[in-house]
Amino acid sequence: MVNNVAEFKLVTNELPVAVKNAHERDKSFLLRAWILSGLFFMALPGTLLGFSNLLAISTHHGLSNLPPAWMEGHGHAQVFGWIGSFILGIGFYSQPASKRSTNIIPGVCLLLWTSGVALRWIGNIYGWHWRILLPLSAGLELVAVLFFLKAASHHKLPETAVGQVAVKAPMENWMVSVLIGTAGLALVTGFNFVECLRLAMMGSSPSFPHNLDQKYLLLLGWGFMVPIVWGFSARWLPSFLAIAMADGRTLRVALGLDLLGVACGIVGWTVPAAVLLALGAVVVMLALHLVQRPTGTAKVSGIHPSFPSFVRIAYAWLMIAGGMSVWAACADQHGGIWGASRHASTVGFAATMVFAIGPRILPHFGGIYKIFSKRLMFFSLLFLQVGCTLRVCFEPLAYEGITSLGWRILPISGVLELTAVLLFATNLSLSFLLGRSMFTQGPAQAA
Repeated sequence: MVNNVAEFKLVTNELPVAVKNAHERDKSFLLRAWILSGLFFMALPGTLLGFSNLLAISTHHGLSNLPPAWMEGHGHAQVFGWIGSFILGIGFYSQPASKRSTNIIPGVCLLLWTSGVALRWIGNIYGWHWRILLPLSAGLELVAVLFFLKAASHHKLPETAVGQVAVKAPMENWMVSVLIGTAGLALVTGFNFVECLRLAMMGSSPSFPHNLDQKYLLLLGWGFMVPIVWGFSARWLPSFLAIAMADGRTLRVALGLDLLGVACGIVGWTVPAAVLLALGAVVVMLALHLVQRPTGTAKVSGIHPSFPSFVRIAYAWLMIAGGMSVWAACADQHGGIWGASRHASTVGFAATMVFAIGPRILPHFGGIYKIFSKRLMFFSLLFLQVGCTLRVCFEPLAYEGITSLGWRILPISGVLELTAVLLFATNLSLSFLLGRSMFTQGPAQAA
């Protein structure tokens, strides 16, 4: 054991600068592969299929003529193929360089993950040998997550000096939130694997039963995506928005409400679950100080200056999602309110955060100086907000039979959201393909 801080630094196995630079360059290039893969699943199997589903629903005024497997294929491509790819790519990039190749495990995981998502798409949409493809897809995704967890387990906590002794610093609150979301991802992939096996052996179609699917979606959204986004928000937003550091105690309260709400939803206590999730959405706004006046100037160099506003709009969408879930738990009859609530959380909250934060960090992490176009960034966010607003407002009106106008508005919301997605994907892809590389002068540094 090393008892002296100075001695500890001497025996720490530090890599030569040139080797570190090569590792950073390799990690950045691999991150680009993860991001481009996520963009593909977001734009084509995800949003384009979602738009096609929405047109069919609007034409027939309901879900009766739409195979449930198509809805699940759209959701899987969006959450696993897009959001999951982004999170795993950033997770691998965040791990420190070592003497061992930094590309082997992330490269294998990329192959497993994208293969799993693609096979799920084929099984859900085309029904081709789905009894084989669904469990195979889920198995590949589960193995990829297990590899990721194995790699992340080598990421040691930073050390601090207590007297003359080097000890591990306590885990920061943002890391706790990210770890909870990562545990949620592991639980979701395990749940998905078990249910895909059950479908393969006993199911009559490649889709989850409705009640089970609702619990799965709850775990996917509030058990995985929400804690992950909260954690990264607590890590990055104080610097990006010039606001105070997240209040740790309040953030833990929000996480507790979120986890308790997910647990209640899983056991079937729908109304208490909705209330707890709505409260968590309000508390996290306070924890992140998003309603307080900034202490300085936001960092908007290289991105559109509207960035801070859209981040706050994203968290407003999360509160709307929570409020609508309470409404749905008490009054939903035909799925319209639940659908609007989920859209507010997945598109209004999660997608807006990705569209806002992505141009700020992803080019930099990928070794590019800045996003290709600030205007494309703004218009992708603007179209996303307008489309999401129309969808969330008119979906309950249409599904619950309040007005037939909703069925005519829903396709318009789909066109706007599809346009936003294509603008975002084009902007980020052009950034990687045409942007000025940072490796001509040195390695990319953390944003």
